[in-house]
Amino acid sequence: MSIETIALDLEGTLISNAVSQIPRPGLWEFLELCLSVTQRVVMFTTVPEDRFRKIASGLVSEGVAPGWLSTIEYVHWEGKTKNLECIADCDIDSTVLVDDYEIYIEPGQEENWIEIQQFSHPYSENDAELARVGRILKAKAVNGQKGR
Repeated sequence: MSIETIALDLEGTLISNAVSQIPRPGLWEFLELCLSVTQRVVMFTTVPEDRFRKIASGLVSEGVAPGWLSTIEYVHWEGKTKNLECIADCDIDSTVLVDDYEIYIEPGQEENWIEIQQFSHPYSENDAELARVGRILKAKAVNGQKGR
C-alpha cells in the first residue's frame, strides 16, 4: 500500500513556531519530496488557518518554501488529538502524520505517525530532521508501510 496522504504539522516540525517563524533547514527540499511520494499533502496544525496562510505566504516570499505551500489543503479539526478522520476523503490506512508531539496523536493511529524531533532553540543550521523524515517517507512510499 502506498502513501496517499501526508499530513504535516507546522510548529516545531516545519518552522520554529508561529511567532518567530524560523524555517527548518531543508524545508523546500522536504516539501518537494513530499509531493514526489504522494499527490496529497495537507496541513494539520493547531495554528488557525488565516495565521497559517500568512506564515506560508511569508515562507514562499522569502524563497524557503515552494509556492504551493501557501495554497495547501488545510485540515479543520477540533479536540485534543489530530484524528486523521478529520481529513476529508482520507484513507487512514494510507495516510501518515508528521508531527513532533506525541500528545497530538489520536489513540489507535500511532502506526500512522512519523515522529520528528522538535525544531527548537537554539535553532541549528545543521538540523537534519526533515532530511531524515524524508528518507522515511521515501522508504514507506516504496515499501507501502505506515508509521515510524
